[in-house]
Amino acid sequence: QVQLVESGGGLVQAGGSLRLSCVASGRAFSSYTMGWFRQAPGQEREYVAAISRSGDSIYVEDSVKGRFTASRDNAKNSVYLQMNNLKREDTAVYYCGAGGVVTSNPRNYYYWGRGTQVTVSS
Repeated sequence: QVQLVESGGGLVQAGGSLRLSCVASGRAFSSYTMGWFRQAPGQEREYVAAISRSGDSIYVEDSVKGRFTASRDNAKNSVYLQMNNLKREDTAVYYCGAGGVVTSNPRNYYYWGRGTQVTVSS
């Protein structure tokens, strides 16, 4: 069992930056690939980024490429999402997930946090 807790969300003006964190407790964090997803009201959960177990491979969804990136620190059982040049359409609840493969499909993630709200104002 893995417990995930996201933090770092908040209200930010368009063009600003936020860094989200996700801390894991429980079984070996480094054995999981990690993903970031987001969900806006009335919409399905959307893939944002994924990172391999070692952190050497990072994948970012096209709509945020060049603005968002993921990283992880296995010694701290943590994964991060750095978000720059935020836009109003980035407003959503952001979730981290732990899974077995690097994938954009949320169904392949075994564990999820409760999310952290990101609101971007114009």
